[in-house]
Amino acid sequence: MEDLNDEERELAAMVRDFADSVVAPQSYEADRTHTLSMDVVGQMGDLGLFGLPFPEEHGGQGGDYMALGIAIEALGRVDQSIAITLEAGVSLGAMPVFRFGTEAQKQELLPDLLAGRALAGFGLTEPEAGSDAGATRTTARLDGDEWVIDGSKQFITNSGTPITRFVTVTAVTGSEGGRKEISTIIVPNGTQGFTVEAPYDKVGWNASDTHPLTFDGVRVPAANLLGGRGSGFRNFLSILDEGRIAIAALSTGAAEGCLEASVDYAKSRTIFGSALSTRQNAQFTLARMRARVHTARLAWHHAARLRDEGRPFAEQAAIAKLVAGEAAMDNARDATQIFGGNGFMNEFPVARHYRDSKILEIGEGTTEVQLLVIARALGLAG
Repeated sequence: MEDLNDEERELAAMVRDFADSVVAPQSYEADRTHTLSMDVVGQMGDLGLFGLPFPEEHGGQGGDYMALGIAIEALGRVDQSIAITLEAGVSLGAMPVFRFGTEAQKQELLPDLLAGRALAGFGLTEPEAGSDAGATRTTARLDGDEWVIDGSKQFITNSGTPITRFVTVTAVTGSEGGRKEISTIIVPNGTQGFTVEAPYDKVGWNASDTHPLTFDGVRVPAANLLGGRGSGFRNFLSILDEGRIAIAALSTGAAEGCLEASVDYAKSRTIFGSALSTRQNAQFTLARMRARVHTARLAWHHAARLRDEGRPFAEQAAIAKLVAGEAAMDNARDATQIFGGNGFMNEFPVARHYRDSKILEIGEGTTEVQLLVIARALGLAG
């Protein structure tokens, strides 16, 4: 982390210590029982992690996206479920309100979100609308001074925790020139007709809170519109670009966690009378794992610096997510092989990383979407 300044190094060390001393000890049991520890979430709030990239006037820490990525990477080393809870809480929960909300919405919602006293989800994905978000079928129509929302969403993070305050949903609010007008609307949890369905039985991220949502004649005030009418899809794409940097940071942390565990295990594991770490094949595997971590970190750091400087960063964010997501998956596979039979036991962190890391090539834009973004930046329109 040679490119970090002193303040960023202190943040990295602080969150790393928190991850090792508080998060890691509870990770196996949380994964086994599919339980998100609200105590851990509360402690992250007390540390100011949810407010890192927001100005102090709204209750934030006055930091930037680089700071957020540093925290997410440190958490991702030991527990991806906790890391994604922070990432989604900031990128998909609080950031849309900060970026596009009215002053009244900011004053009402941001203080608790940035303090970790509340969480929020973002409802984009539907059964027929994933990467093709323009295929959105959820609708919202104005009836007097209320929006009436009908439809469903799936794979929504932080949507059903005890402290979830609301979800922001994309919905078709009209059409213009044959194209759907997509807007974003804030729906408080507990609103009549809004149902948070049973949690998913997932392959990984078992301690992360993820639910399908249904909306049956849900009525919310017209003032719950977030951003201008018809700007929902465009606004979400900009949020997604930022989120890809955060997911790349999480992926880098996961790749590093696999490397650290594998190095320690290779040094302590004796095979045919000598440490596994003395075998050239193991050495080469670990060296490749180290190279992936280094490359992934450089990629997300570059994208974050561009974003924080107000420069274009969409292509670099896509590159970072592509490189880091693949690094996490490749390192998880190699780590499992280094651990042998133990790598197949869930009590070992590398087994959880093996299950958890696949979603890093899918969530917040699949690998194929990142390749498409990069190809378009090369002028290869199709």
